[in-house]
Amino acid sequence: MNMDRELFQILGVTLRMSLFSTCISCLIGMPLGVLTGKGDFKGKGTIKKLTGTLMGLPPVVAGLIVYMLFSKNGPLGALGLLFTVEVMVVAQCILITPVVIGITESMTSINAKSISETAKGLNFSKRKTALLLLSENKQALLSVVLTAFGRSIAEVGAVSLVGGNIQWKTRVMTTAIMLETNKGNFSFALALGIVLLLISLIVNVLASVLVKEDKNA
Repeated sequence: MNMDRELFQILGVTLRMSLFSTCISCLIGMPLGVLTGKGDFKGKGTIKKLTGTLMGLPPVVAGLIVYMLFSKNGPLGALGLLFTVEVMVVAQCILITPVVIGITESMTSINAKSISETAKGLNFSKRKTALLLLSENKQALLSVVLTAFGRSIAEVGAVSLVGGNIQWKTRVMTTAIMLETNKGNFSFALALGIVLLLISLIVNVLASVLVKEDKNA
């Protein structure tokens, strides 16, 4: 019974962390990705290179940066957020936002020129043009959301470093699997692994379906 209670608690923390980090990353990354994808401006190449570099940022490096910022002697240490779900979300956003920007830019740039020309002929404002671009790529952008969620729920390095893997507080499925395996508690680790695998499978199936529908549209 206690094992089941802990399993549901870990699942709850995992989903809360993943949903918040996905939403924040998409709110920041999608507009930036659309702006980069639809426009030709000075410094665009540099932004794309920087985004590509950050997309490959090692999770432990992101975790180290956040840990130093929020540690007792860090510039944000007074907030007391280290070893909380909130600081885990911050670390996740640093990792996921560049991925959202990069994928959004890649997808929207495919038809950005034709949509911009149509919007220009209709005398659309820049805001309406951006909204039209988002609308025409809504299926692809939904797949970006699912990809971001999949990346978030599977992360272990950064969240372990800044969250501390504290039981009943900041323990998520990936860190719990690692801990229980090291303890030899394979049944609990396997249960967590199956749940994580099922969630990842659902996310990947949804992403594949949405991308397929977008291509056929």
